[in-house]
Amino acid sequence: MGRKRNPVEPGEFEDPLHNYDPPQYEDDLERSLCETQIKDMRITPVYCVTKDTPVSDVLELMWTKETSCVVVADDAGKPLGVFSSKDVLNKVADNDAVRTKPISEVMTPNARTVYATESPAKALNLMAIGGFRHIPVLNADDKVVGMLAPRRTTAFLQEHLV
Repeated sequence: MGRKRNPVEPGEFEDPLHNYDPPQYEDDLERSLCETQIKDMRITPVYCVTKDTPVSDVLELMWTKETSCVVVADDAGKPLGVFSSKDVLNKVADNDAVRTKPISEVMTPNARTVYATESPAKALNLMAIGGFRHIPVLNADDKVVGMLAPRRTTAFLQEHLV
């Protein structure tokens, strides 16, 4: 049984958004940062590996694909962490023994992520404040669909600065 609603008399209800003024932007860059979605930026290619992939295989992938970051994901495509050039320098470069171990032992776990439908402003804020160079991009099902990286972000900014 549903709730019984009282009829609304004319003039009794006033829409609180009836006088909403859309945001005013200083320039095209500001508008793009706030109104564009991350999925409209260049977020591919992205390379994913499983947590059991040997470090040596991930290094080979990074070398051949000329990428500085890969996402470590579970079988459903959900991120477990990232492995970047910083991890190579800090955890692998001077330790040959780690090359045969699974990537899960040297990855950066629980990487911060953004959704493809969020604004570039949010991603840039996360990169700047968190000090992250690479941020995995997820779809609504929390599966990896892209990667934001410094070059891609710079290209987006340059596109809108001209």
